[in-house]
Amino acid sequence: MTAADAIVLAGGRASRMGGVDKPAIVIGGRSMLDAALDSVRECGEIVVVGPHRPELATRIQQVREVPPGSGPVAAIGTGLSALGPDSAPWIVVLAADMPFLTADTVRELLRRAAESTTDAVFAIDSSGRPQYLVGVWRRTALMAALAGLDSLVNQPMKAIVPTETTSVELPGTGDCDTEEEVRRARETLAATTTRLDLTEARARLVTDLTPLVAYEAHLDEVRGAALAAPIIAAGALPRFDVSAMDGYAVCGDDGPWQLRRDIGFAGGARPVGLLPGEAVRIATGAHVPDSTTSVLRDEFAAITGDELTRRPDTPLRGDIRRRGEDQMVGDLLAPAGTRVTTALRSAAASVEVTSGLVRGPVRARIVMTGDEIRSTGPLQTGQTRDSIGPVLPDILAGLGVHVVDRVHLRDTAHGFDEMLTATAGFDLLVVVGATGGGAADQLRTAIARAEARIVVPRLSMRPGGSTVVAELPTGPTILGLPGNPFAAIAVLLALTPSIVAGRTAAPPPRSLRGPLHNAADIAGPIQRITPARHAPEGGYTGDASVRTAHLAGLIDRDGLVIVPPEATDGTIVEFLPLHS
Repeated sequence: MTAADAIVLAGGRASRMGGVDKPAIVIGGRSMLDAALDSVRECGEIVVVGPHRPELATRIQQVREVPPGSGPVAAIGTGLSALGPDSAPWIVVLAADMPFLTADTVRELLRRAAESTTDAVFAIDSSGRPQYLVGVWRRTALMAALAGLDSLVNQPMKAIVPTETTSVELPGTGDCDTEEEVRRARETLAATTTRLDLTEARARLVTDLTPLVAYEAHLDEVRGAALAAPIIAAGALPRFDVSAMDGYAVCGDDGPWQLRRDIGFAGGARPVGLLPGEAVRIATGAHVPDSTTSVLRDEFAAITGDELTRRPDTPLRGDIRRRGEDQMVGDLLAPAGTRVTTALRSAAASVEVTSGLVRGPVRARIVMTGDEIRSTGPLQTGQTRDSIGPVLPDILAGLGVHVVDRVHLRDTAHGFDEMLTATAGFDLLVVVGATGGGAADQLRTAIARAEARIVVPRLSMRPGGSTVVAELPTGPTILGLPGNPFAAIAVLLALTPSIVAGRTAAPPPRSLRGPLHNAADIAGPIQRITPARHAPEGGYTGDASVRTAHLAGLIDRDGLVIVPPEATDGTIVEFLPLHS
């Protein structure tokens, strides 16, 4: 990192908050002064300008501007004097009222400063406003600007800002000047630092996501959707009395029966009614004639000339499916929330129902992030092949999600903004990468700018802890996956069914469970997810280690197992089958 010293401004009182000591306000478990000091921990000398704070480390120099409360320019001048003439060539200047500052913010400012020919680099907040108290100054330029003023007391920051500066939008540059801003900051930090285990995360997805709007659709066209209203039988099943077997419709319980020459076929004309002692050849599904007592199946029948008899020692069976014995008009076939499957479509058609009110299927856009990712063409220096984007549509299809398209997004400060506003045509945005807290990881910042509601802030799971799920004001769900291929697939398999359930107002799918025979070799202090095989004796055998940078660990595996913390051999675990 570029050599730099730091001045942290921690003086004055917050007049808009009743005169409280603003740098000491605790947000997210630490004071705003601690946030500023954490962000400059890699700097050389650190000076805090403000009232003396005995709790600060001895390596931090503490000074006070004179007179106290005489403004940021006076405080910067006091801090620079305390650093002395041998200070570093770059000076980081931060105000201690920004709870989201991180070391990455300062690193990026210093990187830009090293590349720039200007005398100062300032951060821009999400509103586009430059934050002159989140910046890096060339020491010589800062000294000259201060020396050019008659007095430093109560001067505005613009009095020392150079004519030519560099500005960069960075996360974490929002300040807290009011009680309302402090409240929102606390809520935001709680939402972004809380980690949920899979059970709680799934429960939130099922109950907290907004269901899709219901609409009428042909059931053959909405695989993966869920019923928004029950399906009621419009016709009886069977529609009439039909033969359940190939054989003979007979009239009378005891033979012999006189065999007629006509035959009853399924879909053909119904044979005329039987007289007592008569029988007629009939096919499975054919409408039985009036007066039929039962159907004598072929394997029970014996024929001599025109005479039909029952073979000795064969059971007495009816083998007739009576009208409406499965469904009568008005019967409930499937309740609301039932998934539209092959079985449902078939059963609905059998009772004269081909359309219904549904939600879904969930439509997804896949977003691959990272300047280093390349899907086609030869790789350039520093690039890597997109090995996960091409397989995601197949995996999502197996989970009941229809993929609309797949796009690539570069690592830029505003790359996500347009994507999070142009949301027509899909219900789920699956983002791979950019979920961490690094300088290039912009998804969480963009989610905050879009005022999305965070449902799952992070997961208490390895791998996959950086996962985020949020809901945009315009409706779509954001599923932010880790950039590592295995971690992305593991989270996708673990969370997508619950997302689909929440968006389609359907119950979550039943889980597959069984004993993990080598759980002690895999378990750790937090929940883990790892590839596994079916064991010959039942249950599963999991992989004790896995490389997350590729999917080779899934070759010749049957699925994944979710291993509870500190699990022992034989612990019952959840199994996630591989869908493709």
